[in-house]
Amino acid sequence: MKVEENLSGPEYDVVLSRGLKVKARDGVKLSVDIYRPAKNGDPLPGPFPAIITRSPYDTRSGKGPSSQTANGEFFARHGYLYAVQDVRGRFESEGDFVLLDGEGEDGYDVIEWLASLPYCDGNVGSQGSSLRAWNQNAAALERPPHLRAMWINQGGSNGVRTALRHNGAMELRWLSWALVNSIVSKEASRDLSIQKVLINNSVNLRQWLRKLPWKPGGSPLSPLPKWEKWALDLYTHGDYDEFWYNRSRNFERNRDETANIPTMYAGAWYDSYAQASIENFSAFQNTLNHQFLLMGPGIHGGPNFDRRISGEVDMGPEAPIKGNLAESRLHLMLRWFDRWLKSVENGCQNDPKVRYYTMGGGGGKNEEDQLLHGGHWQISESWPPPKAVETNYFLNNTGKLINSKASEESSGKTTFIFDPDDPLPTIAGNVSSLTENLVPPKRMMRTGDPIMLRRSVVLQGASDQVTHEDVFCNPPYGDIAERSDVLVFETDPLKNPVEVTGQPRVELFFSSDAPDTDIFCMLLDIYPLSASWPKGYRLNICDSLMRVRYRNGLDQPELMKAGEIVKVAFPLYPSSNLFDKGHRIRLLISSSSFPRFDVNPNTGEAIGCHTYTQVAQNTIHHSVDFPSCLILPIMQ
Repeated sequence: MKVEENLSGPEYDVVLSRGLKVKARDGVKLSVDIYRPAKNGDPLPGPFPAIITRSPYDTRSGKGPSSQTANGEFFARHGYLYAVQDVRGRFESEGDFVLLDGEGEDGYDVIEWLASLPYCDGNVGSQGSSLRAWNQNAAALERPPHLRAMWINQGGSNGVRTALRHNGAMELRWLSWALVNSIVSKEASRDLSIQKVLINNSVNLRQWLRKLPWKPGGSPLSPLPKWEKWALDLYTHGDYDEFWYNRSRNFERNRDETANIPTMYAGAWYDSYAQASIENFSAFQNTLNHQFLLMGPGIHGGPNFDRRISGEVDMGPEAPIKGNLAESRLHLMLRWFDRWLKSVENGCQNDPKVRYYTMGGGGGKNEEDQLLHGGHWQISESWPPPKAVETNYFLNNTGKLINSKASEESSGKTTFIFDPDDPLPTIAGNVSSLTENLVPPKRMMRTGDPIMLRRSVVLQGASDQVTHEDVFCNPPYGDIAERSDVLVFETDPLKNPVEVTGQPRVELFFSSDAPDTDIFCMLLDIYPLSASWPKGYRLNICDSLMRVRYRNGLDQPELMKAGEIVKVAFPLYPSSNLFDKGHRIRLLISSSSFPRFDVNPNTGEAIGCHTYTQVAQNTIHHSVDFPSCLILPIMQ
């Protein structure tokens, strides 16, 4: 499946022009570095096309995983200007930083400034991951005249529904993100006493997450009131209201205004933006020209497209872009920008509209004793693939997922007790930026970057869904399906392989004695017992959660009445997985996944402002009258 390559060659040296200042429309000066093609140490006059990335991270220093040095040197050697901008209020750019606010206007101004430079030919592309992907979408809404193409890697769509909040719950990674990144804010860098407090609070992140809800002046961000305000605004705005009309954090409302330019939406099945990436592509695949989707099996971050490991699972030798789709991810991007910025006739416009990785078909272990799940790349001209047929699997009294409803189960229901003070722990999944600072080992000094020494609180990606002492729960440890606050419904061992590609959904009939609670669902691939896995393997494929007060819409919150049966329907994250012969398809249901999501107190109080918690008795109804089911897109 490797694409034919007709690429610009690495024929130039590189020089770096640092700290150039762009005056935004309100007078704020934004700082930009430009990697330029050069010969004998001197920048060439060009003109050259340009690629820009706009970042809230210290990408220009050459430190850390967000450094743009490698990207800048790669593209400059291949005949591009590569511009790296500190977003407003970060590092060398003036102004106040507010997460995902005003990104479109600043993006427009910097893109047009870049196009006006005498050594730029007026063709500008953009690229970047995560927040550097969000701000590309925001800039596209403003339609900069010289923006010609985008490579949007793992970015958002509508932040109230997914990626900031999630069907009414808060993705707690953003509180972690705020705390960790506040340490290198301008305010903290100017006052080391403030920075020391923030570092200590980040070291104690787990304790702070257990103390939610945070209140103004009483949060770990209290030394920085402006940072605290926007973080708590995200935490408390559960309803789809004017807060979410902001064009930088919600593109869905204004999609008809976006620039009609070639765009690659690149995502990964275990990325925190998997759903948003596909939402964006799906919205434009039939309305804009040259829209493409690339979905790999990995986790958050562009470099992970060249790796085969996702969490603790080996997705096989075909998983990386490197050596399969192209020489590397950067070479695949080079081919993209060669076509749209340099007009190189490399056939890029005729590529399949969708390339996606179907996981599964492996088994056994790799050399590191990790599950070798395997997989392969596939293509389609649309998403979801036309051969994916939605198939209902109904829940029944015996804990089975079955293809037909049974009349003898007309009174079927299953109940569990959910205690907000003992939530179901997140073992691994679609998370990113959920990190904590670490205390330096003895005799090691914390020097240079004060957030360099940190680790993930939750494993990003795939793993055996078994608890251990490093997750948010108490012993005894074991399969999360054995917890008393978990329901499990699964198929019999499959007689033939079943490929699920698309977006699984659940339609559940539900009641509770609490006015509000959450429903969490996870789809798992259950490996049979084997010599390699004598206890089997419980592989998480995708999941999602719904805050039940929002069952009728995020703009229509409605509390429940005790014992009232309501329908709660929502999609899980999209995926593509081959459930092999002898495996079982499992649906796990609970009412939390902490700390991926904030825990519902079950009280029905205002979002993010509860004063107490209560235990809830939650019931899933499954009968002819209340046919709760899992709906899987199965490839025919």
